[in-house]
Amino acid sequence: MKDKEMKYQAPALDKGLDILEHLSSQSIPLSQTEIATGIDKSPNEIYRMLMSLESRGYILRDEVSGKYRLSLKLFHLSHRHSPVDELRKAAQYPLEELANTIMQSCHLSILYMNQVMVILHAKSPGPIALSIEEGNLFPLPLTASGKVLLAYMPEAEKGIVLSGNDIYKAYPDKEQKKFLSSLNEIQTKGAYIRTSDLAAGVIDVSVPIGKGSKGLIACLTVSSLTALNANKDIDNEDILTEAIKCAKKIEERIGIVSL
Repeated sequence: MKDKEMKYQAPALDKGLDILEHLSSQSIPLSQTEIATGIDKSPNEIYRMLMSLESRGYILRDEVSGKYRLSLKLFHLSHRHSPVDELRKAAQYPLEELANTIMQSCHLSILYMNQVMVILHAKSPGPIALSIEEGNLFPLPLTASGKVLLAYMPEAEKGIVLSGNDIYKAYPDKEQKKFLSSLNEIQTKGAYIRTSDLAAGVIDVSVPIGKGSKGLIACLTVSSLTALNANKDIDNEDILTEAIKCAKKIEERIGIVSL
């Protein structure tokens, strides 16, 4: 463990978080002994913490069995703020910084109702730039962002989404297989670089945000006008490098560590 991590350790807080995380992973109430075993502590070690969590309303104890379960307090706290609003706040500065660095517009997208929704846009500082308005919806299979979002979905969820997508369902079997294969390639490479299927003269560079055990949250895309590249010293690979850096900054600001 690093010296800095050792210096700022808070054993009591860690213990409380361990209890909450363990209870959240179980589908049934647990006794003090069962919780202690689950987090590799002795029952005496967690007694005071259980009392504190109960008094603050984070856990509830059954009057008959004496076993503990999570209350709805964490659910209530997590829903005070919209996840999209929090993502927008976390991404605002890194996205603007990226646009200024590469002299190209960029945007953040999420999956919404089987479509791609743009939730944040950072305009290029150049006099001529591609603008993609926030709130706009785009076809999932025809956009770089949509393909990246699909590529990192769990297989079961991906199947459900595509089974309800009219564009994908209209593809012949051979085209569907080719499309699914392209999604595997995106996941293998960790990014997507290709000319846009929706607009001529545009190259999209897209990277995932939040991939890993917690699941994909959003997609960061840089859409460049090939005929009006404001910065001749930056090519697509440079843009990809900067986009990956930006994605990591956003992940750090929302408390996610990519795997």
